[in-house]
Amino acid sequence: MYKPSKNARRLSDKERYQYRNDGYLTGLPVFSSEAFDNLHSFFVSLSSQLNKSIDLNQTAQWQKASLIFYKLCTTPQILNYVEDLLGPNFFLWGGQFFLKEPKDGSVVPWHQDAQYWPLSPLNAVTVWLALYDTNEENGAMKVVKGSHNDGMFKHHTNKASNLVLDQEVSNDQIKEEDIISLNLKAGEISLHNDALLHGSEANNSNKRRCGVTMRFSPVNVKADLSIWPHFEGQLVRGVDEYKLNPIAPIPKGEATPTSKFQHSREFESFW
Repeated sequence: MYKPSKNARRLSDKERYQYRNDGYLTGLPVFSSEAFDNLHSFFVSLSSQLNKSIDLNQTAQWQKASLIFYKLCTTPQILNYVEDLLGPNFFLWGGQFFLKEPKDGSVVPWHQDAQYWPLSPLNAVTVWLALYDTNEENGAMKVVKGSHNDGMFKHHTNKASNLVLDQEVSNDQIKEEDIISLNLKAGEISLHNDALLHGSEANNSNKRRCGVTMRFSPVNVKADLSIWPHFEGQLVRGVDEYKLNPIAPIPKGEATPTSKFQHSREFESFW
């Protein structure tokens, strides 16, 4: 479906060390430049299925609804990078688009993913796949290098209409000298730790910016179902010796999520 990059590989010891210390890696090759048209078609095909009243950025669980999306998340080259950080046994539990159309004004505030996730222990890797070239002009994701080592930051609620998320870390907690922009070419990925501070500014260019996030955790991580009753994992590498979480089946066809929190059974009638 998508031609892999000839430069796709496994992580080096140096890169694994950087991830532990800095909380991120970026510019990792997955797909070749020849895959651009396919990635564009992937985005258009899935996003166009949504009712126009639904904000794409407010949908998640695509990996439960769409076989095409699930297959993208389980691309061997992507799983190899994740395995080098999490070990041989891990599951996929989240899949989402983060879209910024030209000059749409949307912003992702500074936050830690772990603020949103009732997981124990906290150990998740997010893959951010660029579907289009992404840089500072069109709102690339920015991270605060090493911030995952500083514990949980104080978040406050901000309901501003241009914010994609409503939990925000104030600027006075951010070390500006440690801010790094994760500029990516289409078909490349970044990886970041669930406690790393990150966000992104508005797309001020005339080009679309869109990435796919994929969330992975090792099998010893358990979700608090009293808070997150929709949580389900899909084992994508190794074995699940703990069986701590409900399991979502691999999608048989194509459906579209309509919100962030949905159970796999909601999509069965579409298959």
